[in-house]
Amino acid sequence: MRLRLFLGLAALALVADGCSGAAATPGGGMPSVVVTTPVLGTVVEDLVGDRATVTVLMGNGVDPHDWSPSAKDIERVEKADLVVANGLGLEETLEKPLGEAEKRGVVVFRATDHVTVRERAPGEAGDAGAAGRDPHFWVDPLAMRDVVLALAPVLGSVGVDVADRAPVLATALVELDEETRASLSVIPEARRLLVTGHESMGYFADRYGFRLVGAVVPGLTSQGEVAAGELAALRAAIEDEGVTVIFAEIGTPSAVVEAIGRETGAAVVTLPSHTLPADGSYATFIGQIAAAVAAALR
Repeated sequence: MRLRLFLGLAALALVADGCSGAAATPGGGMPSVVVTTPVLGTVVEDLVGDRATVTVLMGNGVDPHDWSPSAKDIERVEKADLVVANGLGLEETLEKPLGEAEKRGVVVFRATDHVTVRERAPGEAGDAGAAGRDPHFWVDPLAMRDVVLALAPVLGSVGVDVADRAPVLATALVELDEETRASLSVIPEARRLLVTGHESMGYFADRYGFRLVGAVVPGLTSQGEVAAGELAALRAAIEDEGVTVIFAEIGTPSAVVEAIGRETGAAVVTLPSHTLPADGSYATFIGQIAAAVAAALR
């Protein structure tokens, strides 16, 4: 088993996998689980262990807003026993293939159907972006816990029994949330202000007491248009609010963010909000985001 999140799951696997595991598929192989994004994929791998074959479609470090499935990706979806997708339009170019696969009997689990979705109001974060439902839940460990608990019975329906593993992983995610909150406690209230590449940190902000001041690319996708008037408003907001750091990320236009940094005196810090660390661990992923934010704002 490729352990990525918590060592306690390895001990559980040694005890439990011998007596509780995946049912064989009609072809005699392991059940096939396809996951769209790397961050969601590593948690699914932790949940299923060696009881299913897990395939992640997007490469690590790929901007999900700028990704399109290959013919091989679509074939994997069509042949899967279960597809775990993020939902809320994050995999926009995969929506039609997912719908067709569902019609053929593939089980599709959309993670954002099982979290308290953050609603973005018009003009939120100091820009004129449109309203929308935020798909970036993965920066909130408690939202990820909700996904784990909802996914467990769906895995069971395709022959992957994780009833013993799901509570352990859910508890570990609660502990990760507590550790993250503690690591961010060094940031004074007045400095809990976030300017990001696009609005990818809303769940993190809501969970840990930050305020979103603005985004270089306004809205919930990195592929939005950057208008001169919106950039002028962002510069004004940074100066008015006393923002000292801009958090760039995948999809942030580097020339634009560097220019805003020079003009406002704000430092530019790259935030790994979409990229797994070298050890492939969700715990490390959240820890690195929290550490980067704490170091920049403390």
